[in-house]
Amino acid sequence: MKYTRYLFLLLSASMYAQNPIEVSLIKKTDFEIDKLISVDGFNNMYFIKNNVFSKKNAQNTITYNNLQLGDITTANAFNPLKVNVFYRDFNTVIILDNRLAEIFKIDFNLLPEYKNVTHVSTGHDNTIWIFNQDNQKLELFDYKTNTTRSQTTPVQSVILDIKSNYNFCFLLTKNHFYTYNYFGSLVKKVKNNGYTRLTESNGNIIFEKDGSLDFQRKNSNTTNSLSTPKLLADEFFVTNETLYIYESKTLYEFKIKIN
Repeated sequence: MKYTRYLFLLLSASMYAQNPIEVSLIKKTDFEIDKLISVDGFNNMYFIKNNVFSKKNAQNTITYNNLQLGDITTANAFNPLKVNVFYRDFNTVIILDNRLAEIFKIDFNLLPEYKNVTHVSTGHDNTIWIFNQDNQKLELFDYKTNTTRSQTTPVQSVILDIKSNYNFCFLLTKNHFYTYNYFGSLVKKVKNNGYTRLTESNGNIIFEKDGSLDFQRKNSNTTNSLSTPKLLADEFFVTNETLYIYESKTLYEFKIKIN
């Protein structure tokens, strides 16, 4: 009984803040694009401009464009060998290799079991996490076999953001923040204290609220504010202890020490 009570308190706890974490500005760069996706460990930059998905490094820029599918809704380059690009208007995901060549096309309209997908993120192996609006479930979908490997119980709240790594999926809703493992089992559920977006780095989470960023270490419910300038960030993410914030055609890079 004591263990059950402890588990319930852990899963239903609220996130609370402690002392701020200092960050230092490395540099800022003028960079005019529509949406910055990520910068990987090899300094490849992934972004969207004029509805074209691009990968840029010091040597060259390669692009992917599919006008037939309309506007790009989201893209995810967590796995640079299997980048996913989501076109919500056509309920379709494209998987690209590291040269941005198309290797899989997933048209959810044509599946034997139709799926109305609103959010997409990277999974392990040949999978992606999708949120199926019709059944309100988060699903780990195998795009080679067109089957659902695992799924969660229905999520009864508005979905705000979704991020993932190979082992876990992090789901932010209006009411709660959820962590699921790749079996679709709930690992953690905490009350959302007004956060609207998140990013993930090695299990550490950064939340955004009203232009400020809060950092939550892996396996913790405690958040620490980041001492960044209050920016209206278009995008933000962490790679190799560098915090990237893209705002008003400027890319800011901050050093952040994650212990």
